[in-house]
Amino acid sequence: MNLILLTQNTTPIIGQVAWLLGKIMNGIFYVIDFIGIPNIGLAIILFTIVINLLMTPLNIKQQKFSKLQVKMSPEIQAIEAKYKGRSDQEALMAKNQEIQMVYAKYGVSASGSCLQLLIQMPILFALYQVIYRMPAYVTKIGNTFKVLADHIISVDNGGFLQNSGIDSITNVINMYGESIAKGDVTNGIIDVLNKLSSTDLAAISEHYGLSQLTYEGHLILSNDTTRGLIDTYNNFLGLNMGDSPSALIKSAWAVGAWGIVIGAVMIPVLSAVTQWINVKLMPQQPTNGNEKASSMAASMKTMNMFMPLMSAWFCFSFPAGMGLYWVAGSVVRSIQQIVINKHIDKMDFDQVIAKNSAKSAKKIEKMKVAQERMNAYASMNTRNIQQKNTSMQNKANVSTGAFDQTQNEDRVTPQGTYSRSNAKPGSMLEKANMVRDYNERNNNRN
Repeated sequence: MNLILLTQNTTPIIGQVAWLLGKIMNGIFYVIDFIGIPNIGLAIILFTIVINLLMTPLNIKQQKFSKLQVKMSPEIQAIEAKYKGRSDQEALMAKNQEIQMVYAKYGVSASGSCLQLLIQMPILFALYQVIYRMPAYVTKIGNTFKVLADHIISVDNGGFLQNSGIDSITNVINMYGESIAKGDVTNGIIDVLNKLSSTDLAAISEHYGLSQLTYEGHLILSNDTTRGLIDTYNNFLGLNMGDSPSALIKSAWAVGAWGIVIGAVMIPVLSAVTQWINVKLMPQQPTNGNEKASSMAASMKTMNMFMPLMSAWFCFSFPAGMGLYWVAGSVVRSIQQIVINKHIDKMDFDQVIAKNSAKSAKKIEKMKVAQERMNAYASMNTRNIQQKNTSMQNKANVSTGAFDQTQNEDRVTPQGTYSRSNAKPGSMLEKANMVRDYNERNNNRN
């Protein structure tokens, strides 16, 4: 069957990346379904591994940049200390030029780390969208939910679903039922069903009689004797990936299912712990007593403490599938970081720097030539401005001499002899005479 195009993300760039990553997720789910283990939790883990492996070159480049930054940091700090307290244009230009030469010497770009983050950020946001909207990107999951949605529409066009009076269902409708409000009822209902907890889905199933519906010969929803497709998809180590840990703990606590309670608690705990380990494995920048570097290090330390706690809270509130993705991602990145660190530590950075220095020699020479041209151009502009000001001043002096006449007698000026009688009505000479007369009257009064 064709892929059900539900409310996929349409944000520019992120939407396109999510579409591509959705193809990868759909392929992974197809493979594990073919071998008989169609499970969203397993698909998320495999998906996370594949994506992180694809991003390995970027991660290596970023770590290499970090190591080189550690080595060139003393030189950058020495330049900043050299120009400390100087804010004139000449000093700023010289400082920037020297810093650029250091970056060129080590063969890195000042914006190198930012560029890599800009590449990674759309991928990370797109990963979140694919996992959060699985029926929109995975064919079999979308088609399974579509059978339920078609039956609900045939009964009352989703009327009870939208007006059930159950607060938790109403909240899901308000958050994820945007497509319904726009007239795309089928896809909107699928979005809502995908976000309902097991308890709420059971209530909807009872009202609409969904318990006997099948897809490809398999029951969609579980009954007392048979596990349905949706539970098969969502169940991972006894946890429903569609339910949040908080909902799982609440429902399991009521029936004394302590194994589910422990498993639900472990998701946010593991998320915080693995992210903390991931942060610790990242290379740290030395401060060397530099005030600016020390301030940045203190800010990073605070953020590194805050982020694991924040991820634990999100994983407690979001569907367990998202929490599993965060845990799997942190574990994969930690293993990847250990391997990359060993690879980076084996590199002879003195040799790397020497190689980069040879490559950057021409670049540095070009930078010097460009700077000399800029200085020459600035000097030429300054001379032009000075000449222009001198010329304007000479013209002003000539004009002043031409109009500097006494009130009742003629006067010889650099441009000839003028008298008040020579002034034509409305001419510049007449206006100049009026201004002069006004000034003389005021001087006489004083």
